[in-house]
Amino acid sequence: MAQRLIVVGGDAAGMAAASQARRRRDRSDLEIVAFERGHFTSYSACGIPYWISGVVPERDQLIARDPATFRADFDIDVRLRHEVTAIDLARREVVARDLDGGGEVREPFDELVYATGAVPKRPDWADPEVRGVFGVQTLDDASALRAWLDAEPAPRRAVVVGGGYIGVEMAEALIQRGLSVTLVEQADQPMATVDPDMAALVADAMRGIGIDIRTGVEVTGLDERAGRVSAVVTADGPLPADVVVLGLGVRPDTALAEAAGLPIGLSGGIRVDRRMRVPGVPGVWAAGDCVETLHRVSGLPVHVPLGTHANKQGRVAGINLGGGYATFPGVIGTAVTKVCELEVGRTGLRERDAAASGFEFVSVRAESTNRAGYYPGARTMTVKLIAERSSGRLLGAQIVGWSEAAKRIDTLAVALWNEMTVDEMTALDLGYAPPYAPVWDPVLIAARKAVDALHQG
Repeated sequence: MAQRLIVVGGDAAGMAAASQARRRRDRSDLEIVAFERGHFTSYSACGIPYWISGVVPERDQLIARDPATFRADFDIDVRLRHEVTAIDLARREVVARDLDGGGEVREPFDELVYATGAVPKRPDWADPEVRGVFGVQTLDDASALRAWLDAEPAPRRAVVVGGGYIGVEMAEALIQRGLSVTLVEQADQPMATVDPDMAALVADAMRGIGIDIRTGVEVTGLDERAGRVSAVVTADGPLPADVVVLGLGVRPDTALAEAAGLPIGLSGGIRVDRRMRVPGVPGVWAAGDCVETLHRVSGLPVHVPLGTHANKQGRVAGINLGGGYATFPGVIGTAVTKVCELEVGRTGLRERDAAASGFEFVSVRAESTNRAGYYPGARTMTVKLIAERSSGRLLGAQIVGWSEAAKRIDTLAVALWNEMTVDEMTALDLGYAPPYAPVWDPVLIAARKAVDALHQG
């Protein structure tokens, strides 16, 4: 008799797990049912700002596989607009509500993949009754925002609350749509994912494209007219707004997991082992933005919600469900983004992370160019390295610069992953040609500077 796999969540991690399990086990051996409360499966949430801006013309270009493909090619029973409301571990069944048709279904399982992702942080002042205020986490969220922006009269003034990745990317997207944009950040800098000195470079670029940045400002409420947002209220006074985008980060979507008694880690995500099993709960797996994982540099449990991790974790869970063996070794926090043409990359620990983890370290900044200085199109970039003082081991890196800057972070990520020292990095055999790099690549220049700083110490 076939076993039954229930997948809760139909995006990257959940459908990667389901697809990998199906590749290894046919329907006579494993029946798969996937519940998704939204209208879409397997889409790129990271691409949402580019659809909002118009750089990506069509919404469906963000969808990697639709439910029909999963049904036809993978024999997976995908049930859209079905929200799982309870997980009964004792009876080995889930309870789901049909959001469109009404009614409730109960489905038994032998194996369960919990892949609910993350939910946007929504402060108390963001009254859900006030129209024109949007989180941007799912494609359904993005569709609602796009409809608001396309409606008449078209919004002219936008306020983005929060200066993380999504806040910065959405601020640029709204500028590209011709709106007047103010970004409000309670901290002293936008882009807290990098150190303040590097974030200052990002802020300058944002101002350069017309974004009004207000740092150190707390939002306390909303003003509305006829149920539509009209202003964001701050301690420094109101900011007029026809549309508000919340970019305050996300938290793991673990409400169902907690209610079912699954273990929650220090980061707020579900605890899993390296095979993506939930410890102490046989037959239950979890993957994606709802779980916590190990940071390979600090050694601490962290919640790092990125599509790259979600896809890999889902694949690991699916391989193991299919009878194979795979592990997820942890993360180092590599990420890239852009503001207009300024590129931003980071990996590993920031200065404050290194200090909090108990490292004694040196940090250096080096400025160079993306290609030979005499070659047309040469632009500057700044590379920052953080290295352990005692060993010289690379602990973290950040890059801010123009063309060809951000993807250089991958070289540093590989060095970090393999625990290289900055001295070892100075001899890396990197590609050189005047159109692509100077003789001494910016990565190598920064590594040499870090070595000098260690010797001076």
